[in-house]
Amino acid sequence: MTVRDADSEPESEPEPENEVRRRVRAGDRETFARLYEEHARAVYNHGLRLTGDWSAAEEIMSETFLTAWRGRERVREDGGSLLPWLLGIATHKADNARRAQGRRRRFLARQPRPRAEDAEEDFAARAAGRIDDARRLRAVQEALGQLRRQEREVLTLCVWSGLDYQQTAEALGIAVGTVRSRLSRARKKLARLAEYEQGEPRPARGEVTSAAAFAALPVREELS
Repeated sequence: MTVRDADSEPESEPEPENEVRRRVRAGDRETFARLYEEHARAVYNHGLRLTGDWSAAEEIMSETFLTAWRGRERVREDGGSLLPWLLGIATHKADNARRAQGRRRRFLARQPRPRAEDAEEDFAARAAGRIDDARRLRAVQEALGQLRRQEREVLTLCVWSGLDYQQTAEALGIAVGTVRSRLSRARKKLARLAEYEQGEPRPARGEVTSAAAFAALPVREELS
């Protein structure tokens, strides 16, 4: 066993996450590529939950990392994981995407309806193998649609993305107390909504489809 000299200074190793921050800030492309590999799925899933659209989620993911690369010089050199930063960017991108979706739906509502046989053929071609996924995603969107935008953002970050209160506050640029209050309001709204779901058929095992299920999902506490 090697014994360190009593007068020597202890070796200091940089925190891995802070080293990633430093390298990203300096424009290290390899480090940024690894950051993408590590967090791209989380960013995509966050965009999908907020928009309910697979195509929009892919665009949000791409735009998030492009924006992150362009704004890398604003990254602090300490602060731990960069995931909250990325999800904060993705949240703003998703908000823009939802507004664009609204404009597109209003435009399509003014257009003539397609012939029934064409619509059926198109639906069959696109929906094969995705019906179950679409049903679950629709259930998520219906539940989240009962919330205000700010409550929805906090809920998705805390519950699905696994951020603690401090990280969520960092991602959204708000105070921790605001995160707590928004999350509390979101849970109460979903709990009230769940009261109207009594008597409905029980969903398949493991399928999260009710407001009650969303209200009961756990949230990480702040790291001490």
